[in-house]
Amino acid sequence: MGTYMSLSSIQECVASALDIKVLTQPGNTRGGPGRAMMPTPGNAAAFRAALWTNLEKLMDQICAACGQVQHLQKVLTKKRDPVTHVCFIDEIVKDGQMDIMYTFWNSLTRILSVEFQRATSASSFLKQTLEGEYPKLLRLYNELWKRLQQYSVSIQGSLASSGGLDLSVELSASDLEAQNLFMHAKQDYDPEKALKDSLQPYEAAYLSKSLSRLFDPINLVFPQGGRNPPSTDELESIIKTIASELNVAAVDPILTLAVAKNAAKTIQLFCVKSEQLLCTQGDASQVIGPLTEGQRRNVAVVNSLYKLQQAVGKMISGITSFPSVAEQSLTSALESVQALMGAAVQPLLLSVSDSVEAIIITMHQEDFSGPLSAPGKPEVPCSLYMKELQGFIVRVMSDYFRHFQCLDFIYDNTEAIAQRAIELFVRNASLLRPLGEGGKMRLAADFAQMELAVAPLCRRVSDLGKAYRLLRSFRPLLFQTSEHVASSQAVGDLIPYSTILHFLFTRAPPELRSPHQRAEWSIARYSQWLDDHPSEKDRLTLIRGALEAYVQSVRVRQGKEFAPVYPIMLQLLQKSTSGV
Repeated sequence: MGTYMSLSSIQECVASALDIKVLTQPGNTRGGPGRAMMPTPGNAAAFRAALWTNLEKLMDQICAACGQVQHLQKVLTKKRDPVTHVCFIDEIVKDGQMDIMYTFWNSLTRILSVEFQRATSASSFLKQTLEGEYPKLLRLYNELWKRLQQYSVSIQGSLASSGGLDLSVELSASDLEAQNLFMHAKQDYDPEKALKDSLQPYEAAYLSKSLSRLFDPINLVFPQGGRNPPSTDELESIIKTIASELNVAAVDPILTLAVAKNAAKTIQLFCVKSEQLLCTQGDASQVIGPLTEGQRRNVAVVNSLYKLQQAVGKMISGITSFPSVAEQSLTSALESVQALMGAAVQPLLLSVSDSVEAIIITMHQEDFSGPLSAPGKPEVPCSLYMKELQGFIVRVMSDYFRHFQCLDFIYDNTEAIAQRAIELFVRNASLLRPLGEGGKMRLAADFAQMELAVAPLCRRVSDLGKAYRLLRSFRPLLFQTSEHVASSQAVGDLIPYSTILHFLFTRAPPELRSPHQRAEWSIARYSQWLDDHPSEKDRLTLIRGALEAYVQSVRVRQGKEFAPVYPIMLQLLQKSTSGV
């Protein structure tokens, strides 16, 4: 094993490795008193190189010393007193005394802590170097610990006997090594933690400076009173800083988690600064004229947030062996980015949705009561409100939404507008009264044109799911008999019972009034009531009241029979309420 290294020898090795005089004057063997304790500007690189060379050598010396103590402990474990036959190691640890490995390791880690503190207290430059290049120092310690894992079983067994670990459960050496039992057991003494305790001051300083490095470019590009988000180059600088900090910290999972939390704080700061730029006044939601200055700024802010989100997401997937907890920290921060993007576009989306609804409801201002056109007279391809709706949607997509770079994000939001538009269209189409044969033909054309109207709002109209199937299912019912309408397979599944019953009201005489007519509500008010009461039970209750009022009116005027559509509606209502 070579010359035995005592603890005092190790202490001398640590002190020598951190000796600022030797590090700053490697060529001066005399080391005269009063010499400068700081490297000259030209020698800073040489100083750092010498320091890391010394520390690497120190790790080798510590590893060798641990091997010697390990060998000694193995010998003492096997040898017995020739007279008493007591194992030497039992003699050493009797009466609660610590064993050799524990005593050595405890003393070694204390020496490291004391000597590092003494050296950095004497030299601010050494302190700054260890703080600034802390990941490199941590990597040396991690490599040392990995090299010592070949001794871990013996260390664990020895420390367990001193620390009170229950050894009644037998584990093989390979099991102990694979599970790294001592590190994860709840013990008062953690050998790896003890090794790294000397690094705590440098870790804290490094993380503080890391956070400053992350925050500085953001504070720089969001000046007090500024009105614009970062430029592409400025954003690239922020992204590169985050990537650099995460890459440097990748030497250790615990350090990676700490830096990832700093990066998450950085993303949150970016969100706070970006939110302060957003325009929330009325011109942020206008959809009448071209983009206002506030809307342009909101678009720029959303695009900036999107670029950051994409870059950090790519960064996370590109770092190998990225701890899941660190990834979760950044992912949570990115969810804040997504939420802010949503909040930024929400006023515009609501305004577009309201305008779409306002246009659709104007179908009731047109006349759908006419008969079929005379032969040879060209049919109108679609209604005026449908032309207006198509023109409006094309315009808002071109004037407002095309400026956003986050296409998937925009489609996720505008597709919801498309689904809502279809539902409102079918709702209002079912409420049209009176509806003549010519009106049915024009409404059928409107159904076909509705697909074209909402197409700019989505990737594909067929992606709209249930809303798309509702649109396709309702159109054929326009020309079917009331009996066929009531028995359609789509009713109760794709098409709500309440919607079909609304539609059957249009085939009834005027005295069989629709629910909104009986309540003397406008179509707009009734549509709002339906939005406020999405439950079919509530809607069907209101419809039942309209039918009962009709029955009462027939009895009052002593009518001989009900309208032909009434028994069909009553049967459908009974069928619907049995399942609601």
